[in-house]
Amino acid sequence: MIFLIIGTLSAKAQVSIPNINISVGEASTPQEFSKGLQILIWLTVLTLAPSIFILTTSFTRIVIVLAIARRAIGVDQLPPQQVIVGLALMLTFFVMAPTVNKINEQALQPYMNNEITQKMALQRGFEPLREFMFRQAEESDLALFIKMAKLDKPESTDDIPTYVLMPAFVISELKTAFKIGFMIFIPFLVIDIVISSILVSMGMLFLPPVMISLPFKIVLFVMVDGWHLIAESLVSGFS
Repeated sequence: MIFLIIGTLSAKAQVSIPNINISVGEASTPQEFSKGLQILIWLTVLTLAPSIFILTTSFTRIVIVLAIARRAIGVDQLPPQQVIVGLALMLTFFVMAPTVNKINEQALQPYMNNEITQKMALQRGFEPLREFMFRQAEESDLALFIKMAKLDKPESTDDIPTYVLMPAFVISELKTAFKIGFMIFIPFLVIDIVISSILVSMGMLFLPPVMISLPFKIVLFVMVDGWHLIAESLVSGFS
């Protein structure tokens, strides 16, 4: 046993551990200052990456529609929040796969092969993402933010800056998500109204209608294969 422990320790001692050293000091040359500024910018981008992912992809619409569907059925805790977010992430990866592939082919791989500069890689990487957001953003929302930014009327999509496109895209996604959620809510609302009317006519005023309508709503959702229809409508809405 002792020899086994010693052998294990000696084997671990042979493994080289990389040394990561981040220090703050005076920059003696402009090149050193430029490298330090680039590191600071990349750290800032990594910090904001979750927010950028949520606001520039299909995640916002998908997670809102799934949450409204769960609320419409009447089971606030089923599926759990982790399942809703996980399903939204999986559908987001599926929807954004063509855009991610374009970013990889046009920007990431050429940059990794030292074929283009970092600035050019960022420009090429944003182009597929801008195309995706332009397809989903409504013209009225784009016109609103162009007007508030006090910009001239753009002749093409290239004239619209990204800081104008992003809020217009988010507003459009929120609007579309609530439209889809409203259509999902209608049949379950009809079931609640019918059950409530039946209970009132029978004089059962103290029996909660939700207790009776919940099994019918679950059966209806299962019979029509609700999750299949919701996933299909969400994915096809981005195509």
